[in-house]
Amino acid sequence: MLIGNVGKEPEVRYYDHDQAYATVRLATKERGYTLQNGTQVPDRTDWHTIRLWNNLAKIVERYVHTGDKLYIEGRIRYVSYDDKKGQRHYTTEIYAENLELLSPKPTVQPQQSTPSQQESQKSEEEDDGMPF
Repeated sequence: MLIGNVGKEPEVRYYDHDQAYATVRLATKERGYTLQNGTQVPDRTDWHTIRLWNNLAKIVERYVHTGDKLYIEGRIRYVSYDDKKGQRHYTTEIYAENLELLSPKPTVQPQQSTPSQQESQKSEEEDDGMPF
């Protein structure tokens, strides 16, 4: 289980007849604390690569953006690959099995009218000769 914030826009790709695959970079933070002897231990941020498939990937594509808070459940996978120079690299990824969006939905603000629009509305109201 991880709870963290999305670090950059998710990458979503499609393959084989509408099958989706997404990658999300998630930052988790361990709060700093003070030891009994007074030593300050600073905050620590860890970055995780989250892999999602099919319906979860499509949800990510539609609703997840940079800065959003997510709850992720999944499995740890250790991946190794060889680069062009033949050097072996190792990475750790989380294969997501469950996702919950923790950020509140953005609220739609009513459109503010400009002063010139307000004036034209007032003049139209005054021209009709009705008291209401």
